[in-house]
Amino acid sequence: MVRRGLAVVLLLVATTPMALAQTLLPFRATYSATLDTGVAITADATRELKQLEDGSWLFSSQAQALVASQSEETRFTYSSHGIQPQEYRYRRKVLGRKRAADLSFDWTHNRVTTRIKNKPWQMDIPPATQDKLSYQLQLRLDLAAGKRELLYPVADGGPLSEYRFRVLGEETVTTPEGDYVALKVERVRETDSPRTTHIWFAPALDYLIVKLHQTESDGKEYGLLLNHVETQ
Repeated sequence: MVRRGLAVVLLLVATTPMALAQTLLPFRATYSATLDTGVAITADATRELKQLEDGSWLFSSQAQALVASQSEETRFTYSSHGIQPQEYRYRRKVLGRKRAADLSFDWTHNRVTTRIKNKPWQMDIPPATQDKLSYQLQLRLDLAAGKRELLYPVADGGPLSEYRFRVLGEETVTTPEGDYVALKVERVRETDSPRTTHIWFAPALDYLIVKLHQTESDGKEYGLLLNHVETQ
């Protein structure tokens, strides 16, 4: 359960061309993360978005704690139709145990290849499928476009998942960078699920995530808070 919770903390996400231009901008942000496992664990996380020479984009997330580390990255393209992932890479090490996964997207055939423990397997996917990082950017774009009910098919290493979100309203989030008015977004789960996930996106920062809070089924709580952001 510690590994599961720490992974949550260390993660950490149709559009008009105008919304894309306004919200998908290069940035580098640092966060503080906390994990309640009976013993408080803190981690430093860095997330960065940049455009590559070939015109594609790279979004990466790296985090480091005393007993754990995790890195994720997605390479993708985007247009007026939204974000389209091309490759996703995941690496995690917790208490000496390692996990790795790689996903490759074939949009000619609408198929994704997943490689875990050097065992590749494929599945068909719908055209709007995202990976576990790219959906967070598409979510930002959709919030900027005014959407309030959001649903994403996500290839996350197993059978295709559906990530559903809704906007609850506005709240002010206090961070070391200052106070931000943010949209509070909730991940919608089954009605009997004890798990909760809330994410705060700041319009003043092009809908960057400024805060995250999650409660697991066992009552453990995990958090993420923006420390500093640099934009280009």
